[in-house]
Amino acid sequence: MSDRPMGFGPAGDDPDDEPRDTPGEGGAGRDPMAEMFSQLLGPEAAEQVARALGGSGASVDPGQLGALIGQVQRMLSTPGDGGPVNWQLATDVARQTVSQSGDRSVGGADRRATQEALRLADLWLEDRTTFPAAGGPSLAWSRAEWVEGTLPVWRRLVEPVAESVAGAMAAAMTSQAPPELAAMVGSADQMMRQVGGSVFGLQIGQAVAALAGEVVSGTDIGLPLVADRALVLLPDNVAAVGEGLDVPADELRLFLALREAARSRLFAHVPWLGAHLLGAVESYARGITIDTSHIESVVRDADPSDPASIQRALAEGLFEPQHTPAQEAALTRLEAALALVEGWVEVVVSASAGQLPHADALRETVRRRRATGGPAEHTFAALVGLELRPRRVRDAVALWSTIEQARGQAGRDAVWDHPDLLPTGADLDDPHGYAQRRADDEQGSASLDAAIEALLSGEQPRPDDGTDPGDRA
Repeated sequence: MSDRPMGFGPAGDDPDDEPRDTPGEGGAGRDPMAEMFSQLLGPEAAEQVARALGGSGASVDPGQLGALIGQVQRMLSTPGDGGPVNWQLATDVARQTVSQSGDRSVGGADRRATQEALRLADLWLEDRTTFPAAGGPSLAWSRAEWVEGTLPVWRRLVEPVAESVAGAMAAAMTSQAPPELAAMVGSADQMMRQVGGSVFGLQIGQAVAALAGEVVSGTDIGLPLVADRALVLLPDNVAAVGEGLDVPADELRLFLALREAARSRLFAHVPWLGAHLLGAVESYARGITIDTSHIESVVRDADPSDPASIQRALAEGLFEPQHTPAQEAALTRLEAALALVEGWVEVVVSASAGQLPHADALRETVRRRRATGGPAEHTFAALVGLELRPRRVRDAVALWSTIEQARGQAGRDAVWDHPDLLPTGADLDDPHGYAQRRADDEQGSASLDAAIEALLSGEQPRPDDGTDPGDRA
């Protein structure tokens, strides 16, 4: 999966950005269809198009090429709902991609083992957090089921970004068009949005399918992607994580079930948290702008007769959004909140999993997986332009541990009572300072509550020095 944002970011020095030759001396045997899409869309998207069309990679004659182009046109016009993303195309691409990867239905034995692990995980968490069990069903999903079950949340997450990018691109192109072409460009706006929706749908399908091959649970990326408070594990992906580990499969499954059950409790009983995370993405999307002066210079230098020049222009960041201070603030809030979720889960699970023989090795496996670029980092880099830095998770673990030492489990979990209490990025840098400020705020609040209660009851409030008011008359 590409780490660049949704087709409008720079391609970097990735060797995959170079055109690929099919077998044959001196490039002979090159598929003209594959070459065209590789130049226009990039190799990854071209491969997805070829798979979506059922292409074999063999050369075609002009008649076949015309027929294939017709199929592409039909693909680009796959019925959608008129929004900024063609979700029908995204769903089709994701389904087909996971199917081609060898996805299998979950068998009865895996289903029973998963349900037992999730049931046991909820029992072990009872004494480690004040949040009760989520109360949803325990499910064992295939990758295709994960795609189907999470697409509704992806829609809410991605559409604001896609809508803002499409609007910014249309405005930029209109502003750069010569006066005599302005009317033509304006009339082409709907067509451009339709094509853009198809491109977004194609890339979202790619990203979600790639994630489906990596995630081990319903909340693995740190967002509440699954409805009905369900607890979900993906047995095939759990088994893949265990490859090369000298840890029994049952122990690995239980450890990952603890993480899923902990996140599910948090999302189920902190109702504002999901909206807070998605709201940060929406705030970021609302501020997307396009550098029109850059578009003008790149388009002026591009050769319209050379499709490769168009691809190079895209690689140079032709439609790369410009981050505003408000967007940077929104991304900082999102990054901090995701780190706080992951840090809280790590603290709670570490306390719960202490009786597992390989608990330390399993924690290290999760940390290494995150440090080398886990699902959350790749997803937000591809879809939103955000990377969840492992350093922030370590800081969040330190913060939650500090709060728990000072105030116990109840005080730690009470931080989730209201979004105004949520630590910020600055608090992650100073966990002891945050804990002290919270204590001071609560002491001041308690004094104010006592004074109000005394006034309402008709009593005179006691002065701060502890003397009786009558003694000072």
